Amino acid sequence: MDISVIGVPMDLGANRRGVDMGPSAIRYAGLDEELDANGHDCTDTGDLTVPRPEAMTEAPSGDRHAKYLDEMAAVCRRLQASVADTLADGEFPLVLGGDHSIAIGAAGGAARERSIGVVWFDAHGDFNTPATTLSGNVHGMSLAALLGRGEFADAEWAVAPSIDPSNVVLVGTRSLDDREREALHESDVSVFTMYDIDERGAPAVVDEALEIATEDTDGIHVSLDMDVLDPDEAPGVGTPVRGGVTYREAHSAMEAVADRLDSVRSMEVVEVNPVLDKHNRTAELAVELVASALGKQIL
Repeated sequence: MDISVIGVPMDLGANRRGVDMGPSAIRYAGLDEELDANGHDCTDTGDLTVPRPEAMTEAPSGDRHAKYLDEMAAVCRRLQASVADTLADGEFPLVLGGDHSIAIGAAGGAARERSIGVVWFDAHGDFNTPATTLSGNVHGMSLAALLGRGEFADAEWAVAPSIDPSNVVLVGTRSLDDREREALHESDVSVFTMYDIDERGAPAVVDEALEIATEDTDGIHVSLDMDVLDPDEAPGVGTPVRGGVTYREAHSAMEAVADRLDSVRSMEVVEVNPVLDKHNRTAELAVELVASALGKQIL
């Protein structure tokens, strides 16, 4: 594959600083070398410019219900264009975050002029809206924004009309707010919790998730939030939740993605926070998982 790496050092959607260094940490962990070693042609396009809160000369946009909305909208628009251009050039967009709000731009760009499904590996639902959020952090609203829920219905920078909720699948979920849980029950989004993985195993769950996401679509976007893993495996994340997937479950999930690689249009890996990490373990694991998703095999 011809892979174009796009860094988005965004931390405006989270409440813990440090995740903006995620793209650098993943690169330092040997991403280019790993992809090259597995036969891919990898080009790193550098980082998109993201406003820094400490450098803002004017009051940030948004309010306590949705912080930094205008600033994030500008970044996501640029990311949408970058992802769409990458695909138009026949290359595979691999986006490095940054917090999970960047998925609005990454998946939105992949959905331009194409009907796509989304497989969302995450401990959380990211299905809050400004009306339901407890934190005001948009990284907990990114999936709701893509689907135009609540106050995001008129947010043209966020909504991806070509993504049908019936082709969106959450995998590894284990931490939901009450109103978020209700919203997911009422939606057409499919949710596979850690209970499902415990009962059926990661490969079977991910296979079904991919079946749902690819049905009557032109491809899928894979969103990998590193907090889907158990904190013992991935300590360098801002919102860790105990009881996540194991090292081997994560690899088997990505290997299931690789089995459908001809359907994967784009991918992002997010929420690596080196400030909270131990010896860059989480970034190194992110590199391993990306390699597995893009076809690395043991034998």
